[in-house]
Amino acid sequence: MDLSFGEAMLIFGALLALTAALSGLIKGTVLSASVLSIGLGIVLAEFDVVSVDVGNEGVLELIYLALILTLVSDGLLVDRELLNRHWGPAARALVLAMPVTLALLAVGAYLLFDLTWAEAFLLGAALCATDPVVTSSVVTSRAVPAKIRHTLNLESGLNDGLALPFVLFFLVLASPGGDAGQEAAQVVGEAAFGAVLGVALGLFAGWLHRVVPGGVTPRYEGIYAIGFGVVSFGLADVTFGNGLVAAFVFWITLGLSEHKITERFAEFSENVSAIFQVLTFFVFGALIVATGYEASIAALVAFIAYALFVARPVAVELALVGTAIPRPHKAFIAWFGPKGVASMLFALLVLDSDVGAATAIFEIASFVILASIVAHGLTDTVGARWIAKRMESSQ
Repeated sequence: MDLSFGEAMLIFGALLALTAALSGLIKGTVLSASVLSIGLGIVLAEFDVVSVDVGNEGVLELIYLALILTLVSDGLLVDRELLNRHWGPAARALVLAMPVTLALLAVGAYLLFDLTWAEAFLLGAALCATDPVVTSSVVTSRAVPAKIRHTLNLESGLNDGLALPFVLFFLVLASPGGDAGQEAAQVVGEAAFGAVLGVALGLFAGWLHRVVPGGVTPRYEGIYAIGFGVVSFGLADVTFGNGLVAAFVFWITLGLSEHKITERFAEFSENVSAIFQVLTFFVFGALIVATGYEASIAALVAFIAYALFVARPVAVELALVGTAIPRPHKAFIAWFGPKGVASMLFALLVLDSDVGAATAIFEIASFVILASIVAHGLTDTVGARWIAKRMESSQ
């Protein structure tokens, strides 16, 4: 059914109020805000209270905005000392673990579903990025060693933008008449240009913050940072760059150069991004109902288990071979590779494409994301306590 503006505001307002009211009760349980939002989206869509048009550009734009804002606090809170001391594991997770995860997911998808190799790799690309929203309680818990928190935070923040070129590449490869070689060169150039643009704008915003007459008042610190971050995304997007890479690199640069903004901005950015995350998960739940699922249930269950318990853990273990990282640390990093907002966006990009199996890829990705949110939301508090006890026993 079609909703009026007032009805839409009633539903979204109630959703925000409900998740906020229950935040203390559901903290540390499987009933996280993301799970609650998706659940409500599914229930209301099943009863035809809301319906979402899968071809609506507004849905894509909402998820893009949620992802951009999600990257804000992750980029701003990268600590300079940790970046210098503990960049190795995060770099290995990005350069090695993410592509290996992509490849393993593609092999599993090809064997389990009726997909071409290009379509299987497209599904793997959509699901290879980890999500900073679902891991937020882990990366902020002081019970988790700083090196692990930093690795997961940097990985989940950076791989959203770095996975996008893979998605775009395999979109072209899986579409009729696509030029894979030309697309590969283009996406590499876009990522590099986005990173350079992000650094340049971050340095400029930091300089301007110091020299502007009267300075920026504390009330507008968050708006200042978000404004420039969104500019970096938009400027990259309308020129030649990868907007997600540009935005995240901008916020890293600004955070490292201006710690005052970092300190004042954390709570503001979390509140703003939380609003869009709740709405995004709700819309995604409704989308799951709108598209349904028509393939083999057994194959889907097998792929979900493979994605959570095989692909990510094997990729991380291979990426961290030869490092001095203790085995419990590796196991912790390997498990916490949830799928979330970025994968939703990538799945929607596929759904909006000319790929022959676009609907099937979206449906498979949707249920993997849903299962991941539940599984990792259930284990974040337990996992933090487990690693804390292992640290205590090793001292």
